[in-house]
Amino acid sequence: MDTELYSQGDPFVQWKWLRANDPVHWHRPGELPGFWSLTRYDDIRTAYRDAETFSSAQGILLRPADHGADPGGGRTLALTDAPRHKQLRGLVDGWFAVRSVRALESEMQGIAERVVNTALKQGSCDFVTDVAARIPLFVICRMMGVPESDWEHLYDLTSQAFAAGDPLTRRFAHLNILGYFETLQAEKAQNPGDDLVSVLATAEVEGERLSADDVILNCDNLLVGGTENTRIAAAGGMLALLEHPGQWQAVRDDHELLPSTVEEVLRWTSTATHIMRTAVRPTEIHGQRIEVGDKVVFWLPSANRDESVFTDPDTFDVHRTPNRHLSLGFGEHFCLGSMLARVELRLLYGELLRQGVHIELDGEPKLLDSIVVNGPETMPVRMKAA
Repeated sequence: MDTELYSQGDPFVQWKWLRANDPVHWHRPGELPGFWSLTRYDDIRTAYRDAETFSSAQGILLRPADHGADPGGGRTLALTDAPRHKQLRGLVDGWFAVRSVRALESEMQGIAERVVNTALKQGSCDFVTDVAARIPLFVICRMMGVPESDWEHLYDLTSQAFAAGDPLTRRFAHLNILGYFETLQAEKAQNPGDDLVSVLATAEVEGERLSADDVILNCDNLLVGGTENTRIAAAGGMLALLEHPGQWQAVRDDHELLPSTVEEVLRWTSTATHIMRTAVRPTEIHGQRIEVGDKVVFWLPSANRDESVFTDPDTFDVHRTPNRHLSLGFGEHFCLGSMLARVELRLLYGELLRQGVHIELDGEPKLLDSIVVNGPETMPVRMKAA
């Protein structure tokens, strides 16, 4: 639970020990509530599937005990159970279906090209903020109906909300994001368009319109879900490719490897460090009794390095197939934007390959100091076109 373990240490050593010796580990309460840790692939996959036992509505991330319940509990896509979850997901599911994502692919290709060209003009840049962050943000802004004139404004706010070193700065930026969507959802409720915010602002569930607060919280959920993990995965994947130049060369030589490269990037980076559930009925895992109300934490990077599932799990291999990682969840809470994230990663790496971009580190990457998401916080690089 030490955040410095993720920025300066090696949590995989501890996870490997837990998988072998204590796969259902009780973490005593302190600043955080007590919780059970699951570290094996099969246990996490089984728990993901059992939404009747493991609830999302009481929060999906560890929070200090004195912070109380997550304000989005029972109200947003990520923090609801059936039937509410299915109702909310049904409102927006079509926007993330294969057909819809493919219809946007040419626009997404244009965004990727623009972002890469801007970085090339700079020469030296931060791959996290200048490249990896912009593509998913601009794409989700386009889908949500955010005017293009506001994209850079939201980019600045999300950069502060996700990456600022000062907690007060992060909180203030997040409040400004909520304020932005408060205004936008009011406008869309009066003049709806063909976009996700309009869908939420005009939707009815069981004959009732969503409250303004619920619309705002779900907009925030979509923005964060559509940007943060893809940003870190894109940067973490590029870092892995630079650290394993033979793998990057293999993709250069055979662009048909891009799909399997994307899957290996998702497995390797496992950017969502943990996901939490709350038991709503008693159960037992490996002889450990889990009672009603107990918090259960899934350590996803551990699952994705489980030696009982993956051959040579500590090897980054763009040829790996099959690759049944859990980076995008499983079961009814499988990531809504999974197809979108995959396409964004493929288009980014594909654009770098198409232009023959030479990229190298221009300093030491700094890793995130967090137990929630993991990967590069900053990653200085030099980029040059062929």
